[in-house]
Formats: sequence, C-alpha cells, structure tokens
Amino acid sequence: MAPLSKHKGNFLKIIAALLALFAMLDLSFSTIAQADQDGPWQALNFLEGTWAANAQGGSAGAQSRGLYAFEYQLKHHVLSRVSKSPVSCKGPATFDCEHSDLLYIYQDADGQPLKAIYFDNEGHVIHYNVSTPDATTVIFLSDASGNGPQFRLMYQRKNLTMFGKFQMRMPGQEEWKSYLEWSGARQ
Repeated sequence: MAPLSKHKGNFLKIIAALLALFAMLDLSFSTIAQADQDGPWQALNFLEGTWAANAQGGSAGAQSRGLYAFEYQLKHHVLSRVSKSPVSCKGPATFDCEHSDLLYIYQDADGQPLKAIYFDNEGHVIHYNVSTPDATTVIFLSDASGNGPQFRLMYQRKNLTMFGKFQMRMPGQEEWKSYLEWSGARQ
C-alpha cells in the first residue's frame, strides 16, 4: 500500500480540478440565465437613449423638431418611450403641435412575445404586437380591424441616425401610408 501522503497529493489535485469545474459550470449557467433573462429585450437595446425627431413628410403635412427618449423601467421589465414637446412645429390646423404621447413595451410573461401600448394627449390608445426583423429595426403592428385603420410604427437605426415612421392602412387596403416620418441623432 502506498504511503498516505502520496494519495493526499493526488486527492488534492482531484479536489482542485473538481472545484474549477464547478466554478466554470456555475459561470456558464449564470451566463445562460442572464441571456434568457435579456431574451427579447436585447433586440431593443439599440433604441435606448434620447433622440432628436426632425419630422417631415407623410400625410400629416407637418414639420416639427423635438425629442423622444427610450428608457428601461421597473428593473428592465418595461421599455418606455416618452415624447417631449416639440421645439418647433408648423403644420395645418388639424395637426396638434402640442402633441405628447407615451409608449410602453412589455412582456405578459416569460417566454411570451413583446407587446406595446400607446397613449396620447388626444385620447388615442393603440395596442401593438412587437417584432424585430433585424438588429436595428423594430416594428409595432396593431391588429387589423374591420371598422378602422390598422397602425404600424417603425424605428430603424442606420449608422448614427434613427428613422421613424407612423403609418396606417384602411380595411381592404394593402398599401401602408405614412402619416408622419422623422429622423435624428442620439442626443
């Protein structure tokens, strides 16, 4: 039988190897857990921050400059977008230059797709399904309704500029029409 001290050295090497293995497993499991927790939210990280909105074009017939901000809230369970009052605005009498709105992006439960709800100072409420077709684009799409328009809100970052469109289409139409389009850099 070999002396105990010889086995003790091998035993300590085995213990050290097992501890290192457990540490690596714990690290990889926590990395997987964090990735699962970020899940669909990670696709929206490109939105975060305060952005300029230089609006022109679309059927609204308005030109305005303002700001909006996307910010994670409630321990990363909600992404909010808040529009700031326009710095300047020129449009037809039917366009509300004092427009303000809120958009909340949320997940009903883990594993469920992201959804959003929109509110504005004119009393509009729009429920959206959220999709991210690529790493710098998000599309908010309302359900089609037989008696009213369907809405689509899009954000796409190209290089350092964020582009946005608020579009609608009436029942029976296939073509989307832009009501308002804007672009601007992160502030």
